[in-house]
Amino acid sequence: MAKQVKSKYTDIPIKNITNGVIILDNNQKVTGVKIMPRNIFILDRDVQNAIIANLKNVYNSIDYEFWVVVADRPVDINVYLSNLQLLFNQIGDNKKRKLIMEDINKANMFMNNNVVDTEYFLLFKDKDNELLQKRIRNLINNFASAGLTAFQTTNDDLRMILDNFLNGGQTTTFGTVLA
Repeated sequence: MAKQVKSKYTDIPIKNITNGVIILDNNQKVTGVKIMPRNIFILDRDVQNAIIANLKNVYNSIDYEFWVVVADRPVDINVYLSNLQLLFNQIGDNKKRKLIMEDINKANMFMNNNVVDTEYFLLFKDKDNELLQKRIRNLINNFASAGLTAFQTTNDDLRMILDNFLNGGQTTTFGTVLA
């Protein structure tokens, strides 16, 4: 029998996270879409207004309970930083080394200041898998018609949302098998 793992800060009965869906003890499923950010304020005023009007239409077309979640995810640039360091060690030209060192210093500044990416999600719940998938397809298409890109949430997205909002930033281990 699988060990029930619950948040120490709240009592949400999570059974599992799989295929981009949180499965609750009562077999309700929570899923949704991740909406990629877009800075509309660099666009022409008419384009801005069109996108906003289209977004109003998207939200007004939703006829079920949903949650809009905005979450910050830490940015991990360690691989990028390692590649810069390798490049710095390989380059002999002092001018190029100086430019690379400036990039390394900037990357270290980002790391030291806990830089985050802001991510946007629209989540909903239901027991019917077919209905969940239909809603996801409709949302992806509707956001695309509004000029935004959306994808179904991943297991990592859902864990990050739970970590941010329910566990005080502590990492969850749902679905992890420990020996």
